[in-house]
Amino acid sequence: MTIGPSSPPSPVPAGIPCWIELACREQAVAERFYGALFGWEYTTQRDPATSDGRYAIATMTDFPVGGLYRAAPGAPLGWMPHLSVPHTASAAEWVEHLGGRITLGPAPIPRRGTILHAYDACGAPVVFWEVPPDWEFVTGIPNTFSGADLNTHDGVAADHFYTKLFTYGSHQIGDGESLDYVEWLIEHEPVLYRYVMGSEYSLDTPPHWLVYFDIDPARGVDAVAGESLMHGGTVVIQPYDTPFGRMAILADPEGAVFAVIDHSRVSEDWGRAEVDDPYDD
Repeated sequence: MTIGPSSPPSPVPAGIPCWIELACREQAVAERFYGALFGWEYTTQRDPATSDGRYAIATMTDFPVGGLYRAAPGAPLGWMPHLSVPHTASAAEWVEHLGGRITLGPAPIPRRGTILHAYDACGAPVVFWEVPPDWEFVTGIPNTFSGADLNTHDGVAADHFYTKLFTYGSHQIGDGESLDYVEWLIEHEPVLYRYVMGSEYSLDTPPHWLVYFDIDPARGVDAVAGESLMHGGTVVIQPYDTPFGRMAILADPEGAVFAVIDHSRVSEDWGRAEVDDPYDD
């Protein structure tokens, strides 16, 4: 990708997750749930790209941690990471060149840069964002974004699309057969993960992203899973241990799936049992 001669430098390197947002049916329901679970507060602003022209910025101590909006009928629902690009026009050309499909944009958002919605080469929705110089996105502390997996049926297509688009390095974590789990890296640092869905998913499960949120070890993943039930959510997969930390997969009252993880509780073994497909309605 190239940056036009008049474009200011991006504050976020290309390929870095620079935002997360939830496309939901009833915004008030989502705001109550995540406010109770994570302590988020919200400010609403105008956004011409949403179905009702409104967009809620979730904050912690006045710092932005993500966004929520009401999706248009038929649009994908759920959590989505946004990936930083230096120029959305160039990104659009590369997306189509690499076998993806543009669905919206590039579209300017007042005071928040320019976005580009697309489907990648393996059919997963993805958003690219050319962020402004004063961009803020808090991550890596409890109740904020921790990472994301791209769950797909075609690991080869996904790897080719993203490693060419962002020149990610690629490192196989699983054995590539019984567990095909890959980390994408920038300068040897993991940025995102790609998982080829196994037998726990049905063959018609669409490719999708799974967004992770950090949990304070003093609180614990098990407690958060229980609290999600109290606030109207669902425990899709009970807490289990992984080499990355103890985690659970949850769903909010509208069924949007997300993961919570405590990175302090690391196991050498994968403790996940076979479960029903969380995306099978």
